[in-house]
Amino acid sequence: MLSENACIHCGADSGKNPTLWKELIFCCNGCQQVYRLLNEHKLQQYYTLAKVPGIKAEENSYKGKYAFLDKEEVKNKLFEFNENNLAKLSFYIPVIHCISCIWLLEHLNKLQNGIKQSSVNFAKKTCTITFNTEEVSLRQVVELLVSIHYIPDISLQVLDKKNKKQSNALIYKIGIAGFISGNVMLFSLPLYFNGKPFEGSLGIFFSYISYLFTLPLVFYCGSDYLISAWKAIRKKIINIDLPIALGILTLFAVTTYEVLSETGQGYSDSLSGLLFFLLLGKWYQGKTYEALSFERDYKSYFPIAVTKITDNVEENILLKEIQVNDLLLIRNKELIPADATLVEGIALIDYSFVSGESTPIRKQAGETLYAGGIQLQGAITIKVVREVNQSHLTQLWNQSETKQQSSKPLLPIIDSISVYFTLVIISVAIAGFIYWWMQGQFHLAVMVFTSVLIVTCPCALALSMPFTLGNAMRMLGLQGVYLKNTLIIEKLCKIDTLVFDKTGTITLPDQNNISYSGRALTDEEIAAVVSLARQSTHPLSQALSKYYLETATVAVHGFVEISGKGSFALVNDQRVRLGSASYLGIEHIENGDTSTKVHIELDHNYCGYFTIGNKYRKGFLEVIANLKDNFKLYLLSGDNASEKELLKAYFDEDALKFEQMPQDKMDFIQNLQENGHNVLMAGDGLNDAGAFMQSNVAVSVADDIYHFSPAGDIIIEAGKFHLIYKIIRFSRQSLNIVKISIAISFLYNILGLIYALSGKMSPVVAAILMPVSSVSVVAFAIFGTNLLAKWTLNKK
Repeated sequence: MLSENACIHCGADSGKNPTLWKELIFCCNGCQQVYRLLNEHKLQQYYTLAKVPGIKAEENSYKGKYAFLDKEEVKNKLFEFNENNLAKLSFYIPVIHCISCIWLLEHLNKLQNGIKQSSVNFAKKTCTITFNTEEVSLRQVVELLVSIHYIPDISLQVLDKKNKKQSNALIYKIGIAGFISGNVMLFSLPLYFNGKPFEGSLGIFFSYISYLFTLPLVFYCGSDYLISAWKAIRKKIINIDLPIALGILTLFAVTTYEVLSETGQGYSDSLSGLLFFLLLGKWYQGKTYEALSFERDYKSYFPIAVTKITDNVEENILLKEIQVNDLLLIRNKELIPADATLVEGIALIDYSFVSGESTPIRKQAGETLYAGGIQLQGAITIKVVREVNQSHLTQLWNQSETKQQSSKPLLPIIDSISVYFTLVIISVAIAGFIYWWMQGQFHLAVMVFTSVLIVTCPCALALSMPFTLGNAMRMLGLQGVYLKNTLIIEKLCKIDTLVFDKTGTITLPDQNNISYSGRALTDEEIAAVVSLARQSTHPLSQALSKYYLETATVAVHGFVEISGKGSFALVNDQRVRLGSASYLGIEHIENGDTSTKVHIELDHNYCGYFTIGNKYRKGFLEVIANLKDNFKLYLLSGDNASEKELLKAYFDEDALKFEQMPQDKMDFIQNLQENGHNVLMAGDGLNDAGAFMQSNVAVSVADDIYHFSPAGDIIIEAGKFHLIYKIIRFSRQSLNIVKISIAISFLYNILGLIYALSGKMSPVVAAILMPVSSVSVVAFAIFGTNLLAKWTLNKK
């Protein structure tokens, strides 16, 4: 409960002369200004998400402090993206501490016109902001953050070194704690060997020397625990550092009393050993988690491939092979993998993947193109000007706003567990202290109290889920299955219906039987047709491109593609159209022939068609056999029903839908969901973007070139298509490992609690066991998913 004199915003004591506004009490004008700002913009919900969620707003003037942000060279260093009056950048904001901080920072657009979007990474304490540079400047954005006291760290030199400095600071503290612990324990050798400390003036001298050593030990080496606990108490929050801080202060307080009153030796040796092993355990945890980390590996092998042009020869290469000055071919709807300049062609770039704005931007030769943009108008040639940052592209995919549910609802659950867990532990520690004190064993009571506080820790509870699911995502990646984020694993567990696209998904786009029917085409006309087909990523267009791989292509202008129907362009001043009979308006020509065709029209004159025979992917029969007994299966195809009789052997007849337009596919999936089904859609993600967006989980099947589709939740290598059933089963079993990890964590804490209450565990041993228990639970989660992957994904 807050006191009557507590600040409405931050909860601090408002003193004898509080600041008032509308009969509300504030500790200072800064807090009053923040409260009024939120009130004026109707953001009072901020105060309902946590008790006194606000950070105390100091009244230091910042006017003029951020004038340097108006300089162009500073902006260029900070901006991750700056195009068409839209800029995007990320700030490290160390004071982010609870879900109310997240809520407020993600509603900055209501506080300032011109801010389009803001999102928070709670774990890294970063806020990514997209804003209109004509409506609001970088300086104004920063001053807004400062005004609500979420002060960003914008030191250009310090940002990249922050983690290193923090790591070095911990090493220094461990070194000092180790030095002090060694010396204090040396002074206590008589007690260890004889059971009695030095007596007389020598004993008093050593107790004072040991006590003086504990001062820097507690207030420097243990400062992180003490400061964290103090901040939590000021905010009326209970965090996991509070029990540790209580244990440290209890030993220090009793030691201070006994040494200064000369009634005893105190607990300088136990205190020094406790802090040394706590800090060592903290370092050990960090190194272990770093070694087990899935994020770095996941980002390093993500297989986005591009087409490189060398001496007019095209080759597919992975991102890691791209170098500055390389020429790359970017087709219609493909992603720009690195910052580059446009060399050839007309670019129409969709930057919604980067900035959230979907209005395409037209670019001419020589202009800059940013990584993450998607080309919407035919093929272009670009020249790489900056090294590829594969992690940046992966991060964009992870953060893209494609129907994914936010992970933030997990935060209150973790916070709640920590709060109740900590309250229970403190209560048990007090009860243990009282029991042993009443038994006349004060020293044992202190040891029990401290040991209980130290040995129990809810860290493993909070870490088991992200590490288990994160490692599961990594193991899937090693199998050629790439997930947008760990939430997709949870969604896969609920899937009961699978919908497949046909062309390029269950059929092989590069193993087709192709024949031509119609009037003979000249070499120039074939070159025009192939040049148009080369612009598209549609599987039938790609099949034609590969069939005529040796044909020299020519410049294409005015490329237009209608998803699921066909494409059009001017090639050598000749109007060329490729596509379905309905697109060309020639349905009568087919005369009941239901084979897959690509029709050709040159300058409004119909020429003929290519017949493309399909070959189904290896493992297709296995996939259907494994899935059919457990899921409802559907096939949606934009092609005609020429292969319906063949497919009836694998699908129920009412589950086969042909001549489906993109909107038809989207409506069909929506209808399934309205009937209570959770739907997985497997397709290419480019020509079925609407259906992908509508589905619960979208799987993009990729062949030689991994078309990077933001609409997809999963990208699967075509050769791993047969793993779909195993992927779903592996996801379900991964959640079982999470449950087991949590159960192990509870068991660890219960056993540690019982042993500590018995008085047989010293605080030093508790300090060793705490990180060991957390690391062992996380290690179980990691190695458990490794074994599960071996049994489930690799098993024949």
